[in-house]
Amino acid sequence: MKKLLIAGVTSGAGKTSVTLGLLAALSKQYRIQPYKVGPDYVDTKFHTRITGQSSRNLDNFLVPNPAALNYLFTKDTDGVELGLIEGVMGLYDGLGTDKDAFSTASIAKQLDVPVILVVNARATSTSAAAIIRGFKELDTDVNIVGVIINNVMSDSHYQLVKGAIERYVDIEVLGYLPHTPEISLPSRQLGLVPDNELSGVDHKIAQLGELIQQHVNLSRLMTLASDVTRTAPMPYTLPEVHCRLGVARDEAFNFYYHDNLELMEKCGIELVPFSPITDQKLPEVDALYLGGGYPEEFAAPLAQNQRMRQAIQKFSQSNRTIYAECGGLMYLGRDLQTDGARFPMVGIFDGGSVMTPRLKRFGYCYATPKQTTVLAAKAAVVIGHEFHHSTFTPRTTALQPVLQMKKIRDQQVVDRWQGGYQRQQTYAGYLHIHLYQSQQFLTDFLTQLGARVNANC
Repeated sequence: MKKLLIAGVTSGAGKTSVTLGLLAALSKQYRIQPYKVGPDYVDTKFHTRITGQSSRNLDNFLVPNPAALNYLFTKDTDGVELGLIEGVMGLYDGLGTDKDAFSTASIAKQLDVPVILVVNARATSTSAAAIIRGFKELDTDVNIVGVIINNVMSDSHYQLVKGAIERYVDIEVLGYLPHTPEISLPSRQLGLVPDNELSGVDHKIAQLGELIQQHVNLSRLMTLASDVTRTAPMPYTLPEVHCRLGVARDEAFNFYYHDNLELMEKCGIELVPFSPITDQKLPEVDALYLGGGYPEEFAAPLAQNQRMRQAIQKFSQSNRTIYAECGGLMYLGRDLQTDGARFPMVGIFDGGSVMTPRLKRFGYCYATPKQTTVLAAKAAVVIGHEFHHSTFTPRTTALQPVLQMKKIRDQQVVDRWQGGYQRQQTYAGYLHIHLYQSQQFLTDFLTQLGARVNANC
């Protein structure tokens, strides 16, 4: 397998459009394994849609063990001809001011992947050369091998920007993506609107692929990719856990890391999908997993499905295990308020969620349970991230947060808060986690899941 990383000079440089176009164009000739730097859920869905291969997240905060990250990068790549990685934000943007703190650049160096920079040429020409030169000189250990120019207004504009870059910087310009607002992909509060909600999405992606094929030197791009020389072994010993786990999978709940679900199956867990929107009853399962997503966009049909809401509440009252993240928390509360309307939800937790116009939490964090929870034991340290445009507020003093949260940036604690709630064996919180964060965490989380299931048999 060859490997290549597409990075933006800034988060708005257009790397996602370029990446999707490259995936669409190259998938016609090669078998591609797509990846996404960082904790994003939505971009990976587009990758998977285009290539037919489940896109994987490469995040060295959520997965701090280098051996585990190397394994996630190289596993199941027999027959894959190109591993194409989409960066996160700008090349050097991470946590704080350290350019190596969980940035795209840090992943490029850790996995030894050559980088193609995407620069936005809108309203610029020769200044683009200064930008590219600065990116190359800031860290010479990052192997930047080429440039693709985005938002080009005309061929003469492209020739001007290309000529300036190649005059002042020793780097190849591989081509460009024209300014085409009619095929831009819409966004909402957590990034791109998911692919399954967009009409005509396949046509737009095909158009991006055609533009990339017309204006980018794909054969040269492939020669700039480097070879993966070895496949990394699985660094962890996996516990055996035998149970049936109901996983909420529909338009409202679809934020799951592919590697988490696959790991559960490797350990013997049978994943059983169900829809809180359309299904009238729960499947025959031992435990439930409700991931993140956009329950606020589907609050009305979630509220209307009273049978499912009652079934999940009864499941919790029977002391069976439910684990919920972010959107799952919003659904398990008493109600959800959005656009001035209030919708009844499951009601396990006596509290409500309210959508907010701005992000309430954003970024990596550490969680320490104040008591033993479904998530982890008391005093354990859990790595994760929060990213939400809502608040959850208890309506009774009996419902207290069970997690002590903190955010560290540039070796300083910059924020502290509390979160996460547990009632009987139902846990829900805004925190998203990756099972590969450590041997200890994945063993404890999955083993305790199995132990709780067996205790209820």
